[in-house]
Amino acid sequence: MPLLQQYAVRPLAEHLDLNAERLGNAMRTFVDWTNRAAVGFAAFVASASILSGNQAAFGLQPVAAQYLLGLGIGDITGPVVETNMMPRTNFETLVSAPGLSYSRGYASLAQTDTGLHMRQRSRAFIIADASNSSNRVVFINAGTTPTSLLRLHARLAHAAIIFVDIAMGDTGVRRSIVSQLSSLYPGVYDNTNIALVSTHQHSGVGGYLENLLPQITSLGYVKETADAIVQGTVLAVQRAHANLAPGKLSLGNTSVVDGNINRSPSAYLANPADERAKYQYDQDKDLTLLRFDDASGNARGFLSFFAVHGTSLYENNTLVSSDNKGMAAYLYESSVEPSAMPGNNTFVAGFTQGGCLRCLIGHSTDPIRLCKANVGDTSPNTLGAFCESPGESYDGQACDFNSSTCGGTAEDCHGRGPGFRTSDFESNRIIAQYQVDGAKTLMGGSLAPVSGSVKSVHTYLNMSFHSFTLPNGTTVQTCPPAMGFSFAGGTTDGPGAFDFVQGDNSSQPQNPFWEIVKGAVTPNPDAQQTACQSPKPILLNTGYAHTPYNWSPNTVDIQMFRVGNLVMLIIPGELLAQGVLGDDAYVVVAGPANTYAHYIATKEEYGVQRYEGASTIFGQYTLDAYIDKYGSLVSFLADNATGVPASDPAPPDLTSQEITLR
Repeated sequence: MPLLQQYAVRPLAEHLDLNAERLGNAMRTFVDWTNRAAVGFAAFVASASILSGNQAAFGLQPVAAQYLLGLGIGDITGPVVETNMMPRTNFETLVSAPGLSYSRGYASLAQTDTGLHMRQRSRAFIIADASNSSNRVVFINAGTTPTSLLRLHARLAHAAIIFVDIAMGDTGVRRSIVSQLSSLYPGVYDNTNIALVSTHQHSGVGGYLENLLPQITSLGYVKETADAIVQGTVLAVQRAHANLAPGKLSLGNTSVVDGNINRSPSAYLANPADERAKYQYDQDKDLTLLRFDDASGNARGFLSFFAVHGTSLYENNTLVSSDNKGMAAYLYESSVEPSAMPGNNTFVAGFTQGGCLRCLIGHSTDPIRLCKANVGDTSPNTLGAFCESPGESYDGQACDFNSSTCGGTAEDCHGRGPGFRTSDFESNRIIAQYQVDGAKTLMGGSLAPVSGSVKSVHTYLNMSFHSFTLPNGTTVQTCPPAMGFSFAGGTTDGPGAFDFVQGDNSSQPQNPFWEIVKGAVTPNPDAQQTACQSPKPILLNTGYAHTPYNWSPNTVDIQMFRVGNLVMLIIPGELLAQGVLGDDAYVVVAGPANTYAHYIATKEEYGVQRYEGASTIFGQYTLDAYIDKYGSLVSFLADNATGVPASDPAPPDLTSQEITLR
């Protein structure tokens, strides 16, 4: 049933609570859960108590349910031949012969673009208080992976969230978007109120990320790709800004059971049994939808969140595509406006990565709604992973449960989508249709109206040796970035090479050959870095690699966005585990956004060191650091909040240092 449906006639005052004492008490309630990803994020929201109970402490007052709304679309496709796809590098790339170009898909040596399957787009959603038009936010969904959230200062008239059909957000691309929008709308949009969120497809054009590691497969920076993303995204915001009009928002969720699976169930099982027992599934099955109506109640579009990797199309695909999220948007938009050319439609359907983090359904028999988030360990290859090993006795059998190997190596282990017997393109369509069906169920039903203030907050956090205190009083720290050996093992959506496998932690001996080779690629880790990243055996010590410029980001964007009783966490990585909720709040998590900082595993999953744990680049306390920082920013979402949070310096501008070998 639609989430919060029974709250439709309840005043906003019954939903909102920013009481400082409750904030502290609720935060302490979650002491035992801070090793869990979604549980931890739920903890911070519960600690904030933004959305239920007593609002007096922060002067929170109900406001009208009507907003000014704007929606727009822009094309961001760029070059579709002789470039690489999704810019995620694997170790095979680093030790293979030079002179090859790869796509922003799976960092495969052979995945060079040869044409076009689907154009990539950016979708912008603007929300402003009708009663106070100086409070505005803009969502932009581009045909890639990350989702964006914009921060709003009291002095600003607008804020912008951008969702893009790209694999992940990027600091340099976002910087260029902010610069252009600031020039077009002086005093309206700036760095404080714009964020870049992706759809996380793995078949898009690559070469646009600013740091070196994801550029390696594209032989450096591809300016044509970056320019197309920037120009199309700015156009989407311009179009949304131009059609601002009074409207209403409503909210709900539904289950899309067949739309994803957990691709690392063995790591998930490392989480505490009592926590796992709270959930029906080992993956988030909720599709959350925010509906945009005009003043007469006619639908103008929607923004939806559902966690599933954009890996429906296989590693051998060489056609640029927006994968299942872009396909879902196309299918829905064309069903509403069948005569409109794609990209020229006025109805905007946003399908982005994310999920319900914490939400309460007001049943006396179901006082707590449990949700899991996010995209990190999801897969659209829902039939599971099997060995593609012709002539071997294990051909066609399920891959090894713990290591995802076939005969001891990862290369033959491949996930199968629901259209496996037909093609991966059919699988892509099916996974897209599942999301479309879920969205249509919600759009055709009765949703809970959204009313309340529009607020956001943003800051920068340097994650290299960032010290903070856990709820139990222990002081811990994060680490400079590093990739583990299992990073090179790949996933069941895109397996690795050589003898690398998933689940390779420091309790196991490493191949001495790779111990020698890795030192020729990045600096060998010192004792401090080795201890900090333990039990991860370090393969690529990217936090210490600065030639010719930084290989990985050290500083990330921390953002949150609030529209009435809806709160969005905009995160710079791929979250894995589950959350628990209380109170009358609706909270979603969206990402990867703004800066791509790889994965965010729970401490337990980090210890297992499958691909996701090995790609949690800031060490075992990565999740806890995010929980701590997001929790510290909650008070800035109050109606009468003033000032700005403390911030670390912004990431360096690497534009002048970018190289290309194409």
